[in-house]
Amino acid sequence: MNLPSVPLSQGIHVVHLFYRIDRARWATLPPGAAAAALAAIETVCRANPGPAQPRVMTYANVGGKADIAMVLFAAELQQVSTLQRAVERAFPAGTLQTVFSYLSVTELPEYVTTEEDLHRMLTGGEKKLEPGTPEFDAALVAAREKAREYQHYRLYPEMPDWPILCFYPMSKKRDGADNWYSLGFDVRKKLMGAHARTGRKYAGRISQMITGSAGLDDWEWGVTLMAHKLDDVKRIVYEMRFDEVTARYGDFGPFYINLRLEPATLWEHLGLGDGTGPG
Repeated sequence: MNLPSVPLSQGIHVVHLFYRIDRARWATLPPGAAAAALAAIETVCRANPGPAQPRVMTYANVGGKADIAMVLFAAELQQVSTLQRAVERAFPAGTLQTVFSYLSVTELPEYVTTEEDLHRMLTGGEKKLEPGTPEFDAALVAAREKAREYQHYRLYPEMPDWPILCFYPMSKKRDGADNWYSLGFDVRKKLMGAHARTGRKYAGRISQMITGSAGLDDWEWGVTLMAHKLDDVKRIVYEMRFDEVTARYGDFGPFYINLRLEPATLWEHLGLGDGTGPG
């Protein structure tokens, strides 16, 4: 079957999927069915290894909201849809129940750093470089390259295989005086700049992917945090609550904490072997 090609003008599609296993149904599977499901999932993952896209990442949900979590990355809409169907077909009929799903796309922030911002950064603050000097010109070239790398990463992220994934959707409030969309651009950019400075303090401890979903799903953004330690996730989310952009204008959906496991380890962790049922 030939599906229509539906690319983005820039960026890639991302789908977060959270499933529960029907434990009673799984326990009645015939011999070999669980092993066949594992082999099918492993085939999908091997065929879509990333590092950016196409990619399928598998997780065990922690906390009871789901059993299995998956994150899918693909350049075109029909490709990410095909990946989702391949994942779901891998499981025996009736054993997989969708708990939560989220479609979004990678995008550049509205408040991307401009040439004027770079000049202001280099001539002000601690640097105070003089335009036209060799030092200023070298610093400007380096700043431009850093900005280009940031924009590329936002559009084509290569998420690390760190052990923890936290995902939550969010929107900006439109509630009386607390209406984000009634603020002027300069005010919004300043607030988001302060928010970004909080996030940069966690460099090396938190790897973040922000995807846009206005018009695509029930929330406006999906936030994906990769971490080595759960307390770093807790700290960054808590600290950012005090930024005005969050304290006044943030509206959050459910949080999902997940443990990165390759399919074979995931099967063992959940007890999905033949005749055992999920643990």
